[in-house]
Amino acid sequence: MRIDTQVLHAGHAVGGLAQTDFLVLDEGQPVPLAAFGRDSAPLQVILLFDVSGSMSKLLLEMATAAEKALASLQPEDQVAVLVFGRRMLPLLEPTSDRRAAARMIQESPLERDVGAGSNLNGAILETLDWLAKQPPFAGRRSLIVLTDNKGMHYQTPDEKVLRALAGMDVTLNAIVSPDARPPKPVPPQAAANPDFTPLDVFKLARATGGDIFRADKAGGRFVEMMERVRLRYDLAIRPQTGPEGSFRRLEVQLTDAARAHLGKVEIRARTGYYTLAPAP
Repeated sequence: MRIDTQVLHAGHAVGGLAQTDFLVLDEGQPVPLAAFGRDSAPLQVILLFDVSGSMSKLLLEMATAAEKALASLQPEDQVAVLVFGRRMLPLLEPTSDRRAAARMIQESPLERDVGAGSNLNGAILETLDWLAKQPPFAGRRSLIVLTDNKGMHYQTPDEKVLRALAGMDVTLNAIVSPDARPPKPVPPQAAANPDFTPLDVFKLARATGGDIFRADKAGGRFVEMMERVRLRYDLAIRPQTGPEGSFRRLEVQLTDAARAHLGKVEIRARTGYYTLAPAP
């Protein structure tokens, strides 16, 4: 099982760390790393853009920066481009052709055949279903979502999305509009229909270890995001088995020696995984 991990010091990605600098805790207990990589593993980037009317300006800014944003990718990396509103629509299957990817990003603001509204969770689930039908990919997978985080879901709670993301080892990152905010907590006593839940891309990114950038300058943020998703560590452990669907907490730390060398750092990694039943 992959644990896509980012180490930040004063807001900048830290490179050059070794396997011996990391410690992974599974339910509070240290577990050995089954594999380790940095920068070398192929990366598949899935771009999922909200094309609702409120996002037009940000889409155009990102389209202008497409070629520069993709320049940080390696030859073996892949990019897919999808858009969403009420439903998801794939525009480009995973490809290593950066020119084709840049061209499709530049055309994405023109696409409107996705219905009115922003069904983010539904679009993510549709994207993962679509991705599962693509040819197998051996490297890391990073989903980058552009959204204003506004609206409501119907019968697609965050937990369902997080299970699906964890099942495919996908890290979710987001570029959000400048006014985007996490939803306000709903008091337990407040009457509400549980079928409807507010968008919360902040929660999805936090749980999978991803980044959130505010698109005050969307083009520049797109470039920075692409650089960030490339400069991450690829850790792997052997997951525990148990009652199918039970959640196990994960925590990635640096060793005492690494922390003494680096000082205060921020580590972003998935917060857990769901167990599978033992093989018969």
